[in-house]
Amino acid sequence: MGESEFDQTHWAPVKRRAPLPTHYYHAHFEEMLGFVEQHYLHVLSDGQRALIRAFRDLPLDARRLYVRLVNRKGRVFSPGQLRYPELGDPVPLLEALRESGWVTRPGTRELPEILRFLTKSELNRLLVPLVPGMSRSLRKTELVALATAHCPPEVLLSRAGQRLFIQCHADDIRFLLFLFFGRVQDGLSQFTMRDLGLVRTHDYKESYDPRYGERSEALEHWYFASRLHALDAADAAATAQFAAEAPDWPEPLHAGSAALRDTLAWRLGQGMEQAGQSEPALDLYRRGASARCSERVARLLLASGRRDEARQYLECAIDDPRNDEEAMVAEDLYSRKFGSKRTSRLTDELRAAKVIDLDESQSGAPERAAAAWFERQGHLAFRTENGLWRNFFGLLFWEELFEGPRATLHSPFEFLPTALGDGTFWQANLPAIEAKLGLLGRRTQLKQALLRASTRHYGKPNAVFRWRRSILDVLFVLVDHAEPGALRAVLERLCRDYPAARHGYPDLMLVDAGDVRFIEIKTDGDQLRRNQLLRLRQLRDAGFRAEVVRVRWGLDPQQVYVVIDVETTGGHGEQHRVTEIGAVKVQGGEIVDRFQTLLNPKRSIPAGITRLTGITPAMVADAPVFADIADRFTAFLEGAIFVAHNVEFDYGFIGREFRRLGRPFRYPKLCTCRSMRKLYPGHSSYSLAALCSAYGIELRQHHRALADAQAAAELLLLVNERRAAAFAG
Repeated sequence: MGESEFDQTHWAPVKRRAPLPTHYYHAHFEEMLGFVEQHYLHVLSDGQRALIRAFRDLPLDARRLYVRLVNRKGRVFSPGQLRYPELGDPVPLLEALRESGWVTRPGTRELPEILRFLTKSELNRLLVPLVPGMSRSLRKTELVALATAHCPPEVLLSRAGQRLFIQCHADDIRFLLFLFFGRVQDGLSQFTMRDLGLVRTHDYKESYDPRYGERSEALEHWYFASRLHALDAADAAATAQFAAEAPDWPEPLHAGSAALRDTLAWRLGQGMEQAGQSEPALDLYRRGASARCSERVARLLLASGRRDEARQYLECAIDDPRNDEEAMVAEDLYSRKFGSKRTSRLTDELRAAKVIDLDESQSGAPERAAAAWFERQGHLAFRTENGLWRNFFGLLFWEELFEGPRATLHSPFEFLPTALGDGTFWQANLPAIEAKLGLLGRRTQLKQALLRASTRHYGKPNAVFRWRRSILDVLFVLVDHAEPGALRAVLERLCRDYPAARHGYPDLMLVDAGDVRFIEIKTDGDQLRRNQLLRLRQLRDAGFRAEVVRVRWGLDPQQVYVVIDVETTGGHGEQHRVTEIGAVKVQGGEIVDRFQTLLNPKRSIPAGITRLTGITPAMVADAPVFADIADRFTAFLEGAIFVAHNVEFDYGFIGREFRRLGRPFRYPKLCTCRSMRKLYPGHSSYSLAALCSAYGIELRQHHRALADAQAAAELLLLVNERRAAAFAG
């Protein structure tokens, strides 16, 4: 299935900070400039260093106004839009900026930006005198195209540009922001969100290593990153212009810029294909080193009838692949186009997969449902996905990743260790890595090392894995049952190429007769992604059993349902509490068990609620609180689907009670009200009482929990009759 919550970095709750100071934006800009001066002077040109000095020579409020412009969208602005009360009248400040070359009047070169800046109504007013008979219903993009095609640039500029200004030095400022963030960034919003408590930074590093060792490296990254950023807003003409630059692309000498180059080649190639230009697309794809570029090269060669060239290209990719994915793709395509195979390996893997039947009511959480199915077959089952291996990797190599002399970061906003991002982790830490990998054959020492790392560092923010209280449980099961060589193969791959190896791991880990295997769960309509198939192959090569299991939804006759009703002190909300729980367990079409208890809500029960339910304060005075029955109720729910009439109400109240105890609460849900509406249409009312009356179901003590739960259980049996008939048909 898709990525899970294991792929999200875990942060502690962020405390909202005090209101921002008046000139916060200027402080942010100065913070960025100071950081760049401290770490990146060696990559700045003489002109960029002079620009920083010139900025600091501006009058204070002029500096502040310029930073306001940096934070605006686009370079074009109208003085009438500059309403910043803390700066007063913007006119003299603009004049100071104009005289110093920080803003200027636009020229014809800026006309495309001006046209994008104008509103639709402004464009209409501009063009009506220039384009007789023009329709007033044109979209803005059509108006811009009309102006560009039919109106002299000088005329447009004289009519539209007189009141406008252009922010100067925008590319240099964006380059400075790029040095700080490592990506093309418009404005300083990340700083603002940090100060508002919406974005977390770290403070456990006192110094930072520069992202780029020399100017040529920075410019190489900037070249590809800036074009990818511009491509997001590019029209067809701009996209074609970017594609035409491809022969002049610099040859990437660094892994990061090579990855950007590959993405640019892919996106431009896609654009050319969509425009029906196969040969330019082919040339662009050849410039990329990714597996998806490689596949498009082969497919375009085949589509154009150049089979011999395609065969030779695929054979080279098989004999000397640039990565494992390219080899897999090339082998697959070669076997289908030049061999006897008719289907892809992705299709073959899905077709060969074992099929298990699960109750359709669990379709919202197929991985969880499949894990429960395997547990009923006697296996140990854990939902793992990427989290298992990233937890293992992060804990085992914590010192090398986050604390050792080579554990570096580039800025307070970054959490991924530098060596993982640039691919140097393996070589830079080889002796220490080999020592840690040597623990894999000594299970007791290995578990002690993982326990120490977890105890010492629990909760520290990082971009490798997410902290959980139970983080060691599944790791220790893996360590106890997996062969050391198999563990080493996976961990070594993460050490060597973390960006490529961190995603795509199977959904479940099973322990079956002491043997570990991994399961990727797929439901009808799900596709097996390439990186998932690649991980399955790599796990198999490492020595693990790894396979795909397909889920077929139906009505499982052995599925356990627990039908629940709660009585409460009032409607939704944290202030209201549960006063009674009634639950009945249903399996195989029969009620097999019951659960009922009053609860002390630790608050008053309104008189109106007492009149409705008959539950008085005296009745609950000596009743247990929820914490007293939580374990017993959890055991009653084991392996069940949570069912109720208007299920969100009952599920919400029970879930809040568990959250107050700091305990998780997550079960598949089924609503008898919604299901009856769908399967038994035509009733004027779908209340519990009305449906019981319509179908002859006994309801003696309405608004008492167990009585209502038993009645809802009878509705569940009706629902399952129709569900079974639908699946049988």
